[in-house]
Amino acid sequence: MQLMIIRAALAAVFLASSANAQDYPAAKPLRILTSQPGSGSDIVARIVSDRLPATFGQRAIVDNRGILAPELAARAPGDGYTVLFYSTPLWVSPLMRSNVPWDAVRDFAPVTLAANAPNLLIVHPSLPVKSVKELIALAKARPGELNYGSGSAGSTSHLGAELFNAMASVDMVRVPYKGVGPALLGLLGGQVQVMFPSISSALPYVKMNKVRALAVASARPSSLAPGLPTVASAGLPGYEADTPLGVFVPAATPPRVVERLNGALVTVLNNADIHKLIVAQGSEVIANSPAEFAATLKAEIARWGKLIRSKGLKED
Repeated sequence: MQLMIIRAALAAVFLASSANAQDYPAAKPLRILTSQPGSGSDIVARIVSDRLPATFGQRAIVDNRGILAPELAARAPGDGYTVLFYSTPLWVSPLMRSNVPWDAVRDFAPVTLAANAPNLLIVHPSLPVKSVKELIALAKARPGELNYGSGSAGSTSHLGAELFNAMASVDMVRVPYKGVGPALLGLLGGQVQVMFPSISSALPYVKMNKVRALAVASARPSSLAPGLPTVASAGLPGYEADTPLGVFVPAATPPRVVERLNGALVTVLNNADIHKLIVAQGSEVIANSPAEFAATLKAEIARWGKLIRSKGLKED
C-alpha cells in the first residue's frame, strides 16, 4: 500500500512538471541573474531582456548579484523563471578553489552560448616587438623580465597570459590588478609590458596608438579587429583564449522548458538590431543549441582545468 502511495505521488509530480513545461511561460516574469552592473554579461543580459517580452510573452527583470548570482541560481526552483547570464568565472572558480558553493555541470542546465568576447594580445609601444613570434623570442631571451598585467586570478586576462606562457615555454611574470581597467592603466603607464584584455576594453587605446595590438586570442580572426591575425596563426598553433557568455537555468529545469527558452533567446540574439548592439559592445553573437553549448562548456572546463592544475593556479 505504501509503495502504491509513493508511486502515485511520483506520478503526480511528473504530470505536474510535464503540464508546467507545456504551459511555460505562464504569466510570470523571468528573473535574469547576472554579475555586477556594467560587466559584459550584464550589458548583454539587458540588451536581450529588452527584446525578450515581444518574443517570449513575459517580462524579463535583470538582477545584478555579482559573484552571488551563480549560487542563487543553483538554489532556485527549476521552473524556467530563474535564468543565469554568466561568463568564465562560473566554471573556472570551482577549478581554482575548493569552497565554491556551486558546480557548473551538476547545478546548471546549459541553455545557449549567447555570445563570445575575443581577447587581444597587446603590448606597450616601447616593447621592441611587432608580432607574436617576436614577443616569444624576446620573452625567451629575457626570462622573468617581462611583466603582464591582468585582472583577478581566473579571469581570461590572467588565464590567457598563463596559457601563452605554458604553450610558448616562456616566463612572463604576472602583475595582478583589481580589474582589467586598472591593468590597462598599468600598461599605458609602462608598469607592465604585455596584456590579454577583451577587445572592447583594448580597442580604443589601439586606435589611439597608445598600445600595440599583435593578435586576437580567438580561434578565428575577428570582425571586431579586422586585419589582425590570431595568436594561433601568428606563431602559437592551438592557442585560444576568449570570454564566452553563457545562459543557464537550474539543473532540475525540464528539457521542454530549456528548449522553449533556447528558442526564444536564439530568436532574440539573431535579431538584426540586437545583433548590432551586442557587436557594438565587443562581443560576437553565437546563439547555439543546449547540446552545442554543453559540449563547449565541457571543453572549456577540460582546457582550463589542465592549465590550472599544471601551474598550480589559485584565486587571489
